[in-house]
Amino acid sequence: MDTSSIGIVFGSLTPPEELTDGAALAERLGFGELWFSEDCFFTGGLSGLTQLLAATRTVPAGLGLASVMTRHPAILAMELAGLARMYPGRGRAAVGLGNSHWLRQMGLLPERPLTALTQTFDVLRELLSGAAVDRRTSTHEFSGVRLEFPPEQPPELWIGAVGERALRAAGARADGVLLSVLASPTYVAWARERVAAAGRRVPITAFVLASVSDDDRTARDAVRDAVGFFLRAESHTALVEQSKHGAEIRERIAALADDEPLAVEDAWIDEFAVAGDPARVRGRLKELLAAGADSLGLWLFPPDRLADQLRRIADEVLPVTG
Repeated sequence: MDTSSIGIVFGSLTPPEELTDGAALAERLGFGELWFSEDCFFTGGLSGLTQLLAATRTVPAGLGLASVMTRHPAILAMELAGLARMYPGRGRAAVGLGNSHWLRQMGLLPERPLTALTQTFDVLRELLSGAAVDRRTSTHEFSGVRLEFPPEQPPELWIGAVGERALRAAGARADGVLLSVLASPTYVAWARERVAAAGRRVPITAFVLASVSDDDRTARDAVRDAVGFFLRAESHTALVEQSKHGAEIRERIAALADDEPLAVEDAWIDEFAVAGDPARVRGRLKELLAAGADSLGLWLFPPDRLADQLRRIADEVLPVTG
């Protein structure tokens, strides 16, 4: 295992002014890819992706992910085309439905989420290829829309998927599949089977909540709140359903008041995150790769020690083989 299969995720917990230094350091340390995670309402995904690309020279950088509901596909295609022309061959973008709570806050939750995803993905592909689009989809309308500056090399278009139907659709259409944080080895293996059902070999990247420390307790505590937040957000999905702890987690969440925090057990952290001393972290990363992930995007904690975490992962976790 080396840095080529390990990427770094930047996003909601990284202040915008710190993105360029973090991205440049990650590239110098040899990490294989960078991702920017757009979470509402922190830092915009396209401005974040632009900073990652501008601060680095060769490492691929991706947007993971853009909701198909928060930007009109014609505008998203226009933005992606500009980045593809400025940084040919380096950018990629994953699209998906996005967090349903945030979509409800904006009144944008579609009646048919998978239809909205696949139709929007197909339109983006056409527009980025230079084609004109003239039709109505379930969520958007296009009247002779064509990009004036399509890229000579369109960016890779990925799909971020969680459930079975979306994973199968991603396997049939996308250049790659992005799996959410909380993707355990069991879930990754399950997702790989669904993606492969289309008969295509599609790369899979899984986002991972991660922390390394000499003390396992310190590392677990660094990711505990994040694991709790995402368990509450994803308790209805296959990420939790495929877990041996799924029933217990759902029962606990159902009994909570709206503003009551979820007490996260160590066993849950060990399944849904990668946290511990360098040997433990190394072993967990290997499990996720062996389960079917082609690469991993590490979202590092605590966020105010990003540079330290980057160096420890690069120097103490990844170089050891065997």
